[in-house]
Amino acid sequence: MTRLLPFPFVSFGLLLLWLLLNQTASLGQFVIGCVIALVGGWILTTLQLPRGGVRRPSTLLRLLGLVSVDIIRSNVAVGRIILGFGRRQRTSGFVNIPLELRNPYGLALLACIITSTPGTLWVNFDRQNGLLVIHVLDLIDEGDWIRTVKGRYERLLLEIFE
Repeated sequence: MTRLLPFPFVSFGLLLLWLLLNQTASLGQFVIGCVIALVGGWILTTLQLPRGGVRRPSTLLRLLGLVSVDIIRSNVAVGRIILGFGRRQRTSGFVNIPLELRNPYGLALLACIITSTPGTLWVNFDRQNGLLVIHVLDLIDEGDWIRTVKGRYERLLLEIFE
């Protein structure tokens, strides 16, 4: 069974996504979706993904809540910048953040968190020395951003994945 469906959750997700994108659950679309789901699962086996898992699901839920609040706050802050409230000089810039996190799934989740938060963007990660570069729309204090990423996100991701 694992040869047919090596990643059953991914295959199910692909099937569901296909049906949602086509806005129908007709037999023809269902069959096409099943073929796409099977092929998608087989393609993932060629990537030879490292085994991994979530060690602390409760910490993952806490991180999800924290990120949700941060995204809402960032949306408000970027909205205020765009609408011109608080007419002080804005400077954008790059911040170098040294990371201890090396788990590929933890790094991928951190990339999603940083990029989905308005006003920030994941630019580069140097795997050899663990240096993350992010771009910040309204950069006031680099140290504050380093403390935020390391203290709020990396610490929880280390608990979840390491």
